Amino acid sequence: MSKQVAPLTLIDLTADTPCCPPLAQRRVPAETAAVLAPAFKALGDPVRLQLLSMIASAESGEACVCDLTPAFDLTGPTISHHLKALREAGLVDSERRGTWVYYRARPAILRQLAALLTVEPTPAA
Repeated sequence: MSKQVAPLTLIDLTADTPCCPPLAQRRVPAETAAVLAPAFKALGDPVRLQLLSMIASAESGEACVCDLTPAFDLTGPTISHHLKALREAGLVDSERRGTWVYYRARPAILRQLAALLTVEPTPAA
């Protein structure tokens, strides 16, 4: 039996609205932490962080697995495992075209993760 993980979804679907205040401003609610933790966990692996960076910074906005694999001293199945982890965490979307799979970063999710980690200056008293 395959263990399927629901992909990360936006917490607030209004455009350009962060999911929650930065964690330095207010405690992260348990529900929010439970939704966002899998994405941070996926990014805790150096290979996955590099893969996401390569995908997100691709000029065309997407990267073929055929271009990602040669950048690492790892087997194709290992790269596929890491890409699957990023996909299951909701950080990337994928599309099969013939024999190749193309990956795109999900900018709205990345903005939410970044907003949570933003350190805002404390207002002067």
